[in-house]
Amino acid sequence: MLNFNKFQVLTFDCYGTLIDWETGILNALRPIFLKYGININDNEILKNYAEFESEIEKGPYIKYKEVLKKVLKKFGEKFKFSLSKEELNCLVNSLKHWPPFPDTVSALKKLKEKYKLAIISNIDRDLFAFTQKQLKVEFDWIITSEDIKAYKPSLENFKYAIKEINVPKEKILHIAQSIYHDINPAKKLGLTTILIKRRGFGATPSVFGYPDIEVPDLKTLVSLIFS
Repeated sequence: MLNFNKFQVLTFDCYGTLIDWETGILNALRPIFLKYGININDNEILKNYAEFESEIEKGPYIKYKEVLKKVLKKFGEKFKFSLSKEELNCLVNSLKHWPPFPDTVSALKKLKEKYKLAIISNIDRDLFAFTQKQLKVEFDWIITSEDIKAYKPSLENFKYAIKEINVPKEKILHIAQSIYHDINPAKKLGLTTILIKRRGFGATPSVFGYPDIEVPDLKTLVSLIFS
């Protein structure tokens, strides 16, 4: 078991860890597939989303809004339908309303009593501003892909975060739901990691990795820290 008292800063992935992005993605995309008569289940939608998003983010940096539009275009190309401008923006427009998981806000408020908190997210700053209102906690650092012009799992995002936070990395604990985007690159740089395994891989690529601890949700993590 980790000695949670040695950490000063908790860094969080946001979408999938704090925010229920899979529900948000599915609610945005299901009506489109229904409209165009595409027979695809939720797991297939999320698997395709993971493949398309990670492929796009490996290329030259573009804002996350553009990543989401390109994801829609790839769905259209794969399943042979053309999207209107409004439909291409459906993920961008829906993201503003993607909900926190039920345990997120209370967990963040409790953790804020003991630690400084940071976000490290593949997001645009203006989009995160909508999310931050729902999280109802003031973060000490907000670090986005827009700041770095790169997307996790790039090591640059974590190097930038470590520099900005400016405490020994042994005192930083990174908490995330994606082995691909977060756990593996954070571990490469010597950060301690916790995997929040709310679901399976879902909307993230399926890869192997070894977090220091795995828990099913933030409520369980809070119980471990404050036990």
